[in-house]
Amino acid sequence: MRNLIAFTLMLLMVIGVNAENGHQLWLRFDRLEAESPVFSGINADKSKFAVKEFQQIWKEKTGKLLPVVSGQIDNQLIVGTRKDKNILSLGIDKELVRQGKEGYVIKTISKQNKTFTVVASADEKGLLYGVYHLLRILQTGEFNKALNISEKPSYSVRVLNHWDNLDGTIERGYAGRSIFWRYSEEHPTITDKDISLWREYARANASIGINGSVLNNVNASPKMLSEEYLLKVKAIASELRPYNIKVYLSINFSSPTNLGGLKTSDPLNPEVKMWWAKKVNEIYKLIPDFGGFLVKANSEGLPGPQDFGRTHADGANMLADALKPHGGIVMWRAFVYDAGKDDRAKLAYKEFMPLDGQFRDNVIIQVKNGPIDFQPREPFSPLFGAMKKTPLMPEVQITQEYLGFSNHLVFLSTMWEEFLESDTYCNGKGSTVAKTTDGTIFKQKLTAIAGVANIGLDANWCGHQFAQANWYAFGRLAWNNSLTSAKIADEWIKQTFSSDAKFVEPVKSMMLESREATVNYMMPLGLHHLFAYGHHYGPEPWCDVAGARQDWMPKYYHNASVKGIGFDRSTTGSNAVLQYFSPLKEDFNDANTCPDKYILWFHFLPWDFKMKSGRILWDELCYTYDKGVQQTREFQKNWDKAERFVDPERFTQVQNRLRIQAHDAVWWKDACLLYFQQFSKRPIPYDIERPVYKLDDLMKIKLDLTHHN
Repeated sequence: MRNLIAFTLMLLMVIGVNAENGHQLWLRFDRLEAESPVFSGINADKSKFAVKEFQQIWKEKTGKLLPVVSGQIDNQLIVGTRKDKNILSLGIDKELVRQGKEGYVIKTISKQNKTFTVVASADEKGLLYGVYHLLRILQTGEFNKALNISEKPSYSVRVLNHWDNLDGTIERGYAGRSIFWRYSEEHPTITDKDISLWREYARANASIGINGSVLNNVNASPKMLSEEYLLKVKAIASELRPYNIKVYLSINFSSPTNLGGLKTSDPLNPEVKMWWAKKVNEIYKLIPDFGGFLVKANSEGLPGPQDFGRTHADGANMLADALKPHGGIVMWRAFVYDAGKDDRAKLAYKEFMPLDGQFRDNVIIQVKNGPIDFQPREPFSPLFGAMKKTPLMPEVQITQEYLGFSNHLVFLSTMWEEFLESDTYCNGKGSTVAKTTDGTIFKQKLTAIAGVANIGLDANWCGHQFAQANWYAFGRLAWNNSLTSAKIADEWIKQTFSSDAKFVEPVKSMMLESREATVNYMMPLGLHHLFAYGHHYGPEPWCDVAGARQDWMPKYYHNASVKGIGFDRSTTGSNAVLQYFSPLKEDFNDANTCPDKYILWFHFLPWDFKMKSGRILWDELCYTYDKGVQQTREFQKNWDKAERFVDPERFTQVQNRLRIQAHDAVWWKDACLLYFQQFSKRPIPYDIERPVYKLDDLMKIKLDLTHHN
């Protein structure tokens, strides 16, 4: 067991100074010269940032700029906005208008025996995204002489939430310290290294369509709004601005009291309203394109409007009124669950549904994908589709708080795809979460999506080389919420590692299977929140902390006893099923029709309950845990076979992380099955791998991972 713990804590690999460290992410254009067409030149306004960016990348990787040409000559690249002379004559103005300021077209146009490639947009914002799309299809070998691409984003605001603290630590960060803030930073300073890193960060985000960054933790310090920190925010914003990225800040609701010296932070108090209006004016004088505020209020002990007898709408609207003259927005989190006797999964719905329609039009409610807290698998939050008069923005977690930190290879795109494709039935069949949030069903003025970032100062940005794929996948799905995970994985692999089909196909298969495998060895069949207390790394289904909230304890969720296991959310239990639309609520309510992947989420079942496979529940649980272990071992085999396609440094780092994951999978399997076996009183089926640990030894493990938070 000591070896297991040592292996689990091994988060840093010894990499040579000049070795490949993954810092380039997917922005690798080394093969452009060999694999791209030889454009005869570029017809474009070279003063435009998108054109400068394209030429810089082209020169970095081919050693020369594309010559600037005028007129229309064969095989040239034409780049511009709808008002540019080189675009006006192409007859695509109406199409550009339809795509909006962030949309673009990439076309092959033939005219007078000449063929040329066009990247065009109604605005320079879209032009930059179009240029990155062209570079992507060049990287992935998808360029051809018959391009006809028209794209615009699914969401108007596509934002990363950084849970970075002002001392440089990152809550749930597993890739080093903050790229924005420093340890013990009393007087924020800026170095050339900072500026370079921020620009690299901005380019990576822009290349996948992300257009916003919340720079600090939702558990915000009032100091964030002090002058010295706002000056640093101004500096960060100036580096992100050319890449179409707005900055946002998380705020502490008690800032008028703790920072401004007022006696109250009551949102209906005139002095409080005036304080926020002045603070917002101060911010916009420094940062004219500031995006707005993200707010976590009356959640997990943080202050909020309910402290003064006010509602979430009162608090959000007060901030929205201050931001409105400047075009700013409020992203108000729905992650609320006051301690009580009711099912935690029901609480956000109960608190926000009565407020539907009461929020200002520049307020959007940020809702986690599931009703609990970023679990490896949850049904979608019932708020999606239910709040018809209030725009909602999905919040997903890119950083792997509940999925093995930066040790486990888990491609999260499949989780998010499953979530976005979930049918709410709020407006009949086909009312997916995606369609309820992107303006398709409810014609929201404001649409948005957020991902909790996994970015830090580690050389490879994300801790695990494959964790970069989750940053990439979030951006691509935020831009186009109908993309498949297979498409996204294919793009990322080809840009990051190799385009060789002998490498791409097995690695893509591994990525697409990885999330399901992780659910299998952690918490299959709808089990949830079985993690160790506090840091959430590793299994602890027996956890019991004196004085702690019961809904932070695994026993609250699994309810294991000699009678069975699971959480009864049916009409005979907490009745959470009634928060969903028909026919979902009926399907979820009946254990015989409830999907197996959610069955223990919605039902407490006896150990001998007959599953759809024909096995009893206990056996199904055992076989599923074992399947997860075996899947992880297959990942090791597949990666080892890929060695000839990957540089030694990145290959070795991934190989070692897969070893950790394989050890952890066995740890999870043995801990959960041996613990639950005490109640099931049944043998672990003899044709699956036997436990290699003793339950007593596993229950003694207490990892100290506080340095990750």
